[in-house]
Amino acid sequence: MNYPQLSVQLYTVREAMLEDLPGTLQRIADLGFTQVEPYNFAGFEGLGAGLAAAGLAAPTAHGHFIGESDAELERVFGIAKDLGIATAIDPFTAPERWETAESIGQIADQLNAAAAIAAKYGVVVGYHNHAHELKSVIDGVTGIEIFAGKLAPEVVLEIDTYWVAVGGQDPVELLKRLGNKVVAIHVKDGPATTETKDQVAVGSGSLPIADIIAAAPTALRVIELDDSRGDRFQAVADSYAYLVKENLA
Repeated sequence: MNYPQLSVQLYTVREAMLEDLPGTLQRIADLGFTQVEPYNFAGFEGLGAGLAAAGLAAPTAHGHFIGESDAELERVFGIAKDLGIATAIDPFTAPERWETAESIGQIADQLNAAAAIAAKYGVVVGYHNHAHELKSVIDGVTGIEIFAGKLAPEVVLEIDTYWVAVGGQDPVELLKRLGNKVVAIHVKDGPATTETKDQVAVGSGSLPIADIIAAAPTALRVIELDDSRGDRFQAVADSYAYLVKENLA
C-alpha cells in the first residue's frame, strides 16, 4: 500500500548513502517507502538516477542556500527542478542569528529572496528548525514563530518536532499555532535530550507521536534519526512499521 504522507530523511542512513547510494535507496524502497527527503541534494552525484531506479520521489529535500548569491541560488533550484523536488528546505542557520527579532527578520528576508528565484523553477522554499529557534524567546514569542510571521506567504516550514521538545516547547501546541505554514514535520522519538544518540525508533520513546501528527494532519511525515545507539536502518524500518500499524502513516 502507498502511504503518500510518509517519507524518510536520508541523513538517517548517511553512511550507507555515501558507500552505496543506489543500493541504499533500493533498501529504503524495499521497506515500503515511495518518498524520501534527500540531504545536500545539490551535491549528490547520481541522486536522480538512484531515485528513478528505486522508484522513489523526493517531494522535499534539504540544502543550504540561505544567504547565497543569486547565481548559486539559480544553480541549486535548477538542480531541485531536475530532481523533481517541489520544496527545497534550508535545515540550519547559526544560533547567534536567532538572538534578536531584527536578526531573525534578516534570515526571513534572505529566505524570501531565495523564494523569488526558486519560483522561476517551480520550486517552493522552506526552513527546518533545531532547538535554538525554540530556546530563543523574545517578548514571550519563540524565535521560530517570530520568523514565521516575517515569511512571505509562499514560504513554508518543516517543523522538527523532536528539536522543538529539546528546545523546551510543546510540539503539539506549536504546530497548532503555526497552522498551515507547516507543510512537513520530522517525526522522531526519544527522551528529548541534546544527545542525538538517545534517539530511538518512532513509537519506542516518550514523545506523543499520535498527538503530534493530529496537530498537523495534512503535513508530510518525515521519519528521521540524527543518530542512535542502535542500527539506524532498523530504526527506520521499525518507525515505518509503527506508523502504519497505528494508522499514523
